[in-house]
Amino acid sequence: MPRFVVLQHDHPEHLHWDFMIDQGESLAAWSLPMPPAREHVLPARLLADHRREYLQYEGPVSGGRGTVTRWDEGSFEWVEKSVDRVVVDVEGRKIMGRVSIAACGEGLGSFRWQLSAE
Repeated sequence: MPRFVVLQHDHPEHLHWDFMIDQGESLAAWSLPMPPAREHVLPARLLADHRREYLQYEGPVSGGRGTVTRWDEGSFEWVEKSVDRVVVDVEGRKIMGRVSIAACGEGLGSFRWQLSAE
């Protein structure tokens, strides 16, 4: 099964959490303003694809962009994947259930992230 990771990113400008899912050659990634929690709808910002090394990496980020610490990790299954919507079933240490990430029309790269019990 493909893997996912949630990294706590202590960035000099703002603390946030990066949700990343393995899509083969790279990781699809979204930035969240707080740790993921069930039934919370969070604003999410689409990030550039990340290197697969981030599935295991913890430590400083190049260019003075702070440090990352693994907050959660696990496996997932694809349910839906399109340009403006991703749905995956995740099984991690902290989060389990269905994650829906959908474009919200609030600007380029703006999404809504939600974890449900599914």
